[in-house]
Amino acid sequence: MWNELFLIPFLTGLCLAVLLPVLGCYLRLREEWLAALAYSHVAAAGALLALVGGLPPALGGVAAAGLAGVSKPLFSRRLSGGASYALLLLGGWAVAVLLAANQPMAERLGHALFDGQLYFSAGEQLVWVGGAMLVALLILYRLSSNLLLAHVYPDFFRARGFPAWPVRSGFDLLAALVLALATMNLGVMGAFALIFIPPWLAFRRGRNWRSGLGMALLIGVLAFVCAFLVALGLDQPFGPVLALLLIVIGLVIA
Repeated sequence: MWNELFLIPFLTGLCLAVLLPVLGCYLRLREEWLAALAYSHVAAAGALLALVGGLPPALGGVAAAGLAGVSKPLFSRRLSGGASYALLLLGGWAVAVLLAANQPMAERLGHALFDGQLYFSAGEQLVWVGGAMLVALLILYRLSSNLLLAHVYPDFFRARGFPAWPVRSGFDLLAALVLALATMNLGVMGAFALIFIPPWLAFRRGRNWRSGLGMALLIGVLAFVCAFLVALGLDQPFGPVLALLLIVIGLVIA
């Protein structure tokens, strides 16, 4: 476990296990949890497009998810009820599957993106993920009060004469970029499991907002550590083990 071959992937995933449940609480607060799955699929499609075009896949994934996050307010004005996220999800999935089916060099990366490639994380990925975790948590801390106000008192910004779009658009962009980074390392469903189940349980059992954040963080970190050790010990892919473990925890707690 403490061999560098496994320690770097463990630390990389641990950073994401800290960040994703906290981010997921804000997505659930805004009733936008489907965005996590949508941004992940868009990131996967962008990574495959970049690979086919001769560019670094990580750059394509982050750019595609970031564009989706920036463009989200434009679609949300005309599409309600999460329809914009559903369309993004379906579009990203369709493009990724078609590229994997028609481009031999994209097929292997497509499987890795959907199944997860945490075991292949290197020092460079750890630096990027660790830096992103610190920056994203700092931004969430600064945006937290305004995000809560926008939810419990939607007319606050209009009554005070402040524009609300920088807060909302900033959060959308942050969520999209974090999900893209998580998809590159944990895979589509591994990232979704961490960003969906711990916040879901926290909203059911947490006494207040702060305790809910702490509960989501604790569940996410413990589930990740247990899943990593089990998957490594049994020589199994990490993503499915994490998802099954979180499902069991969810059924027990909920």
